[in-house]
Amino acid sequence: MAPKQDLTRVHLLLLFLVLTAGIASGLAIFSSASTVISLIRTATTGLFLPILLSLIVTFLLDPMVTFVERENISRTTSIFLLYLLVAALLLLAVNWISPHWQDMWNSLRTDMPRYTAKFIALLREGQATLLDRFPYIESYDLPGRARTLVEELVAQILVETPKSFLRLGSLLILVPLFSFFFLRDGSRILRLCVALTPNRYFEMAHDLSSLVSRQMAHFIRGRILEAFIVGLVVTAGLSLTDIRYAPILGLFAGVTNLVPYVGPIIGVIPGILVALVDLGTGGQFWWIVVVYILIAQIIVDNFILIPILISRVSNLHPLWVILAIIMGGKLYGVLGMIIGVPVASAIKIALLEIRHYRSTFTLPDTAQDRDRAT
Repeated sequence: MAPKQDLTRVHLLLLFLVLTAGIASGLAIFSSASTVISLIRTATTGLFLPILLSLIVTFLLDPMVTFVERENISRTTSIFLLYLLVAALLLLAVNWISPHWQDMWNSLRTDMPRYTAKFIALLREGQATLLDRFPYIESYDLPGRARTLVEELVAQILVETPKSFLRLGSLLILVPLFSFFFLRDGSRILRLCVALTPNRYFEMAHDLSSLVSRQMAHFIRGRILEAFIVGLVVTAGLSLTDIRYAPILGLFAGVTNLVPYVGPIIGVIPGILVALVDLGTGGQFWWIVVVYILIAQIIVDNFILIPILISRVSNLHPLWVILAIIMGGKLYGVLGMIIGVPVASAIKIALLEIRHYRSTFTLPDTAQDRDRAT
């Protein structure tokens, strides 16, 4: 019996050593992986926004580059010609708009405390009205919380604006550079990525990549065009009144319109607040309300632009859209709220395409599993 006890002790010792070595190796690998991931994250911290903007620029300019390329001009030359045209147009626009926008921005910074005070006063009046019907909300200091939120937002805008101009310099260098390589070598890069897939999945990966890229291109072009038209309509409608900052309010409405559901509501608030403070509740105020809600959002956006530009591209249930906005906002803030919907649309396309291939063309793994089952 003694040899068996010795053998059992040896086995236990070997098991202990193996478990110890396994745990130590696992901790070492986890530590190394965490270090590598942190290094990669540190190295790519400032590249997410330039790459994202470069992809958007690539999707916008690719049809024009292809059109110029049809005139027996090389793709590289076509890209340079288009860059020169866009740079000339942007330079003319900046020289024409810059003086007016500088004056409006300085005036808006001066008037911001007045608009904030009026907003807090309206909230206080609204809470006083609600207290008559719902006394239990007395402990909820809505004006105080709103004042704190507005002050933090205004302070962040005033502080971040100079930093944004500094970041703009790096973006003006990186975005054209990345966009140039995406425009010139994008198809080649995509083919190389698809070529890495196994042979049995090559056709599915090829069709999936082309379908997702085409869908994303249509979606981005549609959303940018939709935001531009909505901002233009709001600017034109507000210009018919005596309201100030019509171009800034129109630009804000167009940019916030990129965020589904939530964005149009946020885009209305500054214009309504400025109209209340400067114009009162007269005829011009109600015309501004009609411009924002009836003309820009209901008629132009919901009845014309979305059915033509968006609905055929992003066929997502409203619940999935809301979830994509929330999760994107948690991950990347406002930028995540904007890109959450196209990412969710791409995931849906990928899942549907994989399901289609599995049902139409039986994949080798599935066939083998069925043969084993029979």
